[in-house]
Amino acid sequence: MSYELTIEPIGQTIEVEDDQTILDAALRAGIWLPHACCHGLCATCKVVVVDGEVDHGEASSFALMDFERDEGKTLACCATLQSDVTIEAEIEEEPDAESIPVRDFEGTVTRVEDLTPTIKGIFIELDEPIHFQAGQYVDFGIEGGAYSRAFSLANPPSTGREIELNIRIVPGGKGTTWVHENQKAGDRVKLAGPYGRFFVRKSAPENMIFMAGGSGLSSPRSMIIDLLEQGETRKITLVYGQRSRAELYYHDEFLALAEKYPNFSYVPALSDEPAESDWNGFRGFVHEAAKAHFDNDFRGNKAYLCGPPLMIDACITTLMQGRLFERDIFMEKFFSAADVQQVRSPLFRNI
Repeated sequence: MSYELTIEPIGQTIEVEDDQTILDAALRAGIWLPHACCHGLCATCKVVVVDGEVDHGEASSFALMDFERDEGKTLACCATLQSDVTIEAEIEEEPDAESIPVRDFEGTVTRVEDLTPTIKGIFIELDEPIHFQAGQYVDFGIEGGAYSRAFSLANPPSTGREIELNIRIVPGGKGTTWVHENQKAGDRVKLAGPYGRFFVRKSAPENMIFMAGGSGLSSPRSMIIDLLEQGETRKITLVYGQRSRAELYYHDEFLALAEKYPNFSYVPALSDEPAESDWNGFRGFVHEAAKAHFDNDFRGNKAYLCGPPLMIDACITTLMQGRLFERDIFMEKFFSAADVQQVRSPLFRNI
């Protein structure tokens, strides 16, 4: 059985299957609704039910309080339809965003590479190509699709059917531990995508700064390679941080890109490299390296951030102190059930 969902203010009506959430139905129809955790905990996907009945599902009583339920509000990531429904959502117009419906894909793992001691590159040949915007991610099925985790696409859209996921092992993490210990070439896998609202504002005139840490390099790598392949002439700077040289992956690739493209600059930074090593690059954190490279003046840029929460907070503070503000700073937001319990940067009202 299915119901009709009308989404205002865009006035579009879509079919929603029984037990399908509002969010999933919208994304698979190519309609973007704001969301983040997808666990019913962060309240980013809160919408107003104008007409009809919904089941609130597993929405947290903190993210969706009793009085809000009485007012007709619900969380799109949890809510299922009990009748034809009309909702009102805050949908921002983004001129550079593509509306790409989420789809299910299957493929074969072609190789598994040790990119660093803690990060593996998983390369997958899909049965059919996936169309995505550089910076987006997929929901990757683990243990034969028993459960899934979100990982950014590290390859540019031009690679066709082969995609790359960079997966860092998380201590105690069920999914990443299984991938590191068991994933192998020849495995059949399932994934869904593309997801996410992290993309380059190509129509904006400003130069671009990418700041990344750890396996957060995935999205910036995809975005930067895509820009360079498309003949971008504005200045592009990548500031990438790791603890040690052993963890600094794709280092040689970015050095070669900086040599080939005069508008691309690469600033690697190591925060815990042994003092006696032969490393002659920047020693310190990503935000410190960026501050030094730009002489604490980030005006005239758009900044794209991807990495651990502490790195993100430090970068936001540094960028704003260097006269770059919220409208020019973008980041990918990954939330697990545990992540949403953590405090996010008080400097941003919408990140």
